[in-house]
Amino acid sequence: MNKKTIAVVAGGYSSEYVISLKSAQGICSFLDKNRYLIYTVLITKEKWMVLFENETEIPIDRHDFSFTKDGQKIRFNYAYITIHGTPGENGLLQGYFDMLQIPYSCCGVLAAALSFDKFYCNRYLNTFGVKTAASILLRKGDTIVPKAIANELGLPVFVKPSDGGSSFGTTKVSAIEQIEPAVVLAFKEGNEVIIEHFMPGAEVTCGCYKSNGKITVFPITEVLSKNEFFDYDAKYNGQVSEITPARISSELTAEIQELTKKIYDWIGAQGIIRVDYIISTENEVQMLEVNTTPGMTATSFIPQQVRVAGLNITEVLTEIIENGNEQRI
Repeated sequence: MNKKTIAVVAGGYSSEYVISLKSAQGICSFLDKNRYLIYTVLITKEKWMVLFENETEIPIDRHDFSFTKDGQKIRFNYAYITIHGTPGENGLLQGYFDMLQIPYSCCGVLAAALSFDKFYCNRYLNTFGVKTAASILLRKGDTIVPKAIANELGLPVFVKPSDGGSSFGTTKVSAIEQIEPAVVLAFKEGNEVIIEHFMPGAEVTCGCYKSNGKITVFPITEVLSKNEFFDYDAKYNGQVSEITPARISSELTAEIQELTKKIYDWIGAQGIIRVDYIISTENEVQMLEVNTTPGMTATSFIPQQVRVAGLNITEVLTEIIENGNEQRI
């Protein structure tokens, strides 16, 4: 059998660079090595390189996304994008691969750009009846009026980059005088800042993917942060308890899983996505955000959910690679 040559594309231009490298390690460990030739490709503003275990780096030819080793030109048949943030989560890299007609693992240009911007994604999904927190969008140069923000949204609020992730630049604000410093911090991570009304309740997350026209939805994970909210330390330094399946009713489970499947189709997703929610004290489901390139380390939510579902992560990724791109290429 001729093996497909797979590029696991990691790195990126944002603070999520380190998280991306961890996800790349996870994906490389999950992929079927009997079926695929697997290379890690690092993309930064300075260089595009193929990384090897002996720390050798070979540059990527950006004209056709290939590289030359020992005099042989090697072309990739597929790209598994695991960049969290720009340019791999916002549609830029997807457009590049579309022009080269190289299939890839996640959403296309439009869906990626839409889902990457929290404010616009929430507004779009609101039109389908998806409930989200009341929010305000700020762009660089906008005047910050903390009192007006507090009057409109109430306190506390979350201040975060609208075009960022992994809780970088995110602050929970409980006092008016904290708003402006939080906005300044968020702008260090993104070009837009979203300020959201705080929604109390239980946080849960649910993943799914589509292959051959069939959506598979995973069990729901309950997220119990040991910190004030699900911040960077909680996500990546163990300050959290994650319970799969979530300790919620069968009715709520079915509602969230069905909503996750609908959101997948409403945004035109491909590959694996994960949607985060808050369940209010009145058992109302409110969406937090959509993740179209979710973390894929061994302890990330998606691999956990796949295991609890009784599925094999290697088989799931193989199914996505072999069957998930028909309409795009």
